[in-house]
Amino acid sequence: MMDKRLISIYLPFTHLMSLTLCPKCGAETKRLYKNVCRKCFLENFTLAVLPLVLHARICSRCNARFDRNKWRDEGDLEDIVIRTVEDELFVHEEADDVDIVMEPRELTPHLYKVKVEIDAMVEGEPLHQELVTEVRIIREACDRCSRMSGGYFEAILQIRAANRMVTPEEIDACKLICADMVEKLWKKGGRFAFITDCIDSKDGADIYLGSANAGRQICKAVVSEIGGTFSESPTLYGHKDGKDLYRITFSMRLPEFMPGDIILYKGSVIEIRNSGKNSKGIYLATGARFLVETEKLDGAIRIANRDDAVGAVLVAVEGDDIMVLDPTTYQTITLKKPMFFSSEAGDEIPVISTEQGLFALPEDSAHRL
Repeated sequence: MMDKRLISIYLPFTHLMSLTLCPKCGAETKRLYKNVCRKCFLENFTLAVLPLVLHARICSRCNARFDRNKWRDEGDLEDIVIRTVEDELFVHEEADDVDIVMEPRELTPHLYKVKVEIDAMVEGEPLHQELVTEVRIIREACDRCSRMSGGYFEAILQIRAANRMVTPEEIDACKLICADMVEKLWKKGGRFAFITDCIDSKDGADIYLGSANAGRQICKAVVSEIGGTFSESPTLYGHKDGKDLYRITFSMRLPEFMPGDIILYKGSVIEIRNSGKNSKGIYLATGARFLVETEKLDGAIRIANRDDAVGAVLVAVEGDDIMVLDPTTYQTITLKKPMFFSSEAGDEIPVISTEQGLFALPEDSAHRL
């Protein structure tokens, strides 16, 4: 059995063995942090740094924020205030499990006070720090809004149609495509994707755009949805930083034939039912489907329109044929039964008279193929 006197000597000895002297202040410590005690370590360690005053440059019209030499769309004013603080807040690189809480408070429309609380683990020790800063709002006009208010444009989109007049409905459809594309490009970061002006004329419409790229993308969207072709014509209008500046005129030509037009193409009579990048329709003599790239309709001529159709009495339906009473001669004529045909004997059906003969038209419910 160990002597009690030895035990009393041993315990203080083991206690001393578990402590270390801080080489800086000489205090006893169980653990060293970067070779010094916790107190000395914290005296020279700063968890986070934040300037007392920050400035946020914000567009007075669209709330865009100027950051890193560029205007950016970043949400509402409070979001911009928080983003401004985040950009200037420095947290020590040795901090782990960092948790940051910000509490912005509006003092005036041009001044915010922001309280920032930071919790983190450093060298296995939990640390907490509170910081306060002011964010001063500087309002000005961003590059986009300045150009819009000044009537700036880089492109003109001329909407016309091939060998015919553009309809008001087509102009409205093109304007809608234009507005949708401008919004998509703007959301993707195209700050100069905007409409400066829109001028209607008897020939169509001219749309002035802040970005040449927007004009090009709009033309591609119109061709995809409505059909047609477009060309580009650049014009030199100035110089900047040693570079030539061009404005581009986009000549948009909508398809010559519209849904409802009846055309003569390579000897066949066809009703156009859908006109886009491809033209779709029906061969009126056989009822078969018609499909061709719109730009390949060279030589086709418009001979009538569905609106020119007249009513004819359906006498009988026999297989793939129908017998109708010619509204001009009142003779019974056998015609090819149109696709999607559901009329019965005694009904009145639309027919169209052309130099190529009389044709029954498909029912209008099948207007889109």
